[in-house]
This record gives sequence, structure tokens and C-alpha cells, in this order.
Amino acid sequence: MQQVVLSEPGTFAMTEFTPPTRQPGEALLDIRRIGVCGTDLHAFAGNQPFFSYPRRLGHELGAVILEVDADNPQGLKVGDQVAVEPYVHCGKCKPCLLGRYNCCETLVCLGVHEDGGMCPTFCVSTALLHKSDKLSLDQLALVETLGIGAHAVERAEIQPGEDILIVGAGPIGLAAMQFAAAAGANIHVLELSPSRREFVESLGYTTFSDTPKRLFPLVIDATGNSKAMQNSLLLTDFVGRLVFVGLVNGHIELDDRVLHRREITIKASRNSAGLFPKIIKMIEEGAIDTGPWITHRLQFDQVVNEFQHLRSHQNLVKAMIEVPAV
Repeated sequence: MQQVVLSEPGTFAMTEFTPPTRQPGEALLDIRRIGVCGTDLHAFAGNQPFFSYPRRLGHELGAVILEVDADNPQGLKVGDQVAVEPYVHCGKCKPCLLGRYNCCETLVCLGVHEDGGMCPTFCVSTALLHKSDKLSLDQLALVETLGIGAHAVERAEIQPGEDILIVGAGPIGLAAMQFAAAAGANIHVLELSPSRREFVESLGYTTFSDTPKRLFPLVIDATGNSKAMQNSLLLTDFVGRLVFVGLVNGHIELDDRVLHRREITIKASRNSAGLFPKIIKMIEEGAIDTGPWITHRLQFDQVVNEFQHLRSHQNLVKAMIEVPAV
């Protein structure tokens, strides 16, 4: 059986591997969809924090269960379609005991810290699986991305009717927009890319192509760009809140005069915790729509040669890798 491995920055390889053997408490999955996110693109470019090579990517997964214990606590069965929550946590450290396992002191994210699902079959603890009888495999593969934005919105503590600015209209920014809208916010978006601004405007949101001439009580930065993150502080109003959901590999410099004079609250937002069932229900009910997101598709056997071209597509929003059924 073949897998796709990122052997070093800029180089994917198709290699042979031994199909996994399921252990008690696990499900054997037929991986059918793999979402490509900023983490994967940064890893390919060689600038993803907390990353080592070689690594098999794949943490946004839509899959079908091939084998599972008959008496599993989640009530899963063979043939169920599932989203995979890729965060493996210890359950014993302080964050875990507080219910914030997204910040587990020994957190492992599949496809980032350990090998992920860029392969035909994959074994995962049933505790990390969330099924839906209604969602497509595409939708299930996007639940993880949505979780990042949903958690950022939770961290932001949005007030209904509040004007907010989201900086960056990639998939994480788009996810934040949808959950912020569901929370009753009035959404404005700062995005440099003309094609992404056009896409955001088609969803009904106001956009800026350059630094707006006003301040906002809440700014959510989803760029992962140090200069943009520094500028986001300057766009945050007096006694406002700034949430960093984008991650940069390095340091950022913030103007302390602005921070103190305006008494701005800054929050980081990492991964998500416990939100998969809520997100799946919202998609099933039509409150969240990811239909327009997928602008590019790759077949599994195209990844080695075609992945490198994704960044050059001007209108890229979300790429999805399709894996044949085993």
C-alpha cells in the first residue's frame, strides 16, 4: 500500500508502507478526503512551527469506517462516515483537567507532530471520531478547519451587533466569519488578495483592501503573518480585544504604547476542543455552509507532482485531496 510523505521541505514522495493493524479501542478508516490547510502549505515551504521531517501530512480527514469494536462507546459501526479530530491529548495535565485539551501540555496533532492520514487506510482511537449520516465526505473533512475558527470566536466573546474586523480571508478566516455571523456580529474583512476579497464579498461581507481608517472593538487575526499581526493591534479600539488565531514561526513586535494606552486584551487561540459535534450539527442544519469553499481538487496520485502548484493559484480558497476507496 502506498502513502504520500513530505520527506523534506518542497519534496513529496510516494512510498510503500505496511497497512496498519487495528488495536482495541481503535477504528480502521478508509481515508477518502484530505483537506489541505495553511499548516500543510507552510510545512511544504519549510516554515511551519513545531514540525519535523519526514512527515506524512493529513489532519483534515473525511473517512469511512472499515473495522471497529462492536461495543465501542461512541456507537460507531462499519460503513459510518466520520470526521477525525486530530488532537491526541493526555487527559491528565492541568489544561486537560480544565477541559481545555486543545492546550494539552503534551498535545500531538496527527499529520503535524505525528504521521497523519495521507494514506489509504489509517487507525485512530474511536474517541477522536465524529459521525454524521447527513454530511458528505467533503463536509466532514472541513470540520477540523471550522473548529479552528469556531474556537477563535469563542475566545473572542462576541457581543450581538458588535462590529468586528477579521484580518485574513483564508479558510481559518472564513471559518471565523461564519461563526462570528452566527454569534450576531457585523463582519468586516481585511484581505489583500483581490480574488479572496471577491469571494468574501460574494458571501455578503464588507471588505477592505488596505488598512481601514477606523478602529474595531474586536479584531481576529487569521493571517499567520507577523507584519499583519502587528498591524492588527493598531486596528483594535480602546478597551478592545485582539485574538490571534494565525500562527507565525517567530516573534512579533507590538507597540506597547498602543497596548497600554488603549488597555487592549490580547488572546491566543489554539486548535479547538469539544466543538466537533456542535459544528457537525450546525452544518447539518444549514447554519454553516462550506459549499463554495473547495476551489481546487487533487487526486491522491497527483499530490507528489501537483501540490507545489497550489500556492500559485490566484483564486485558491481550499484544496481537497480525493483518495480512492480501498
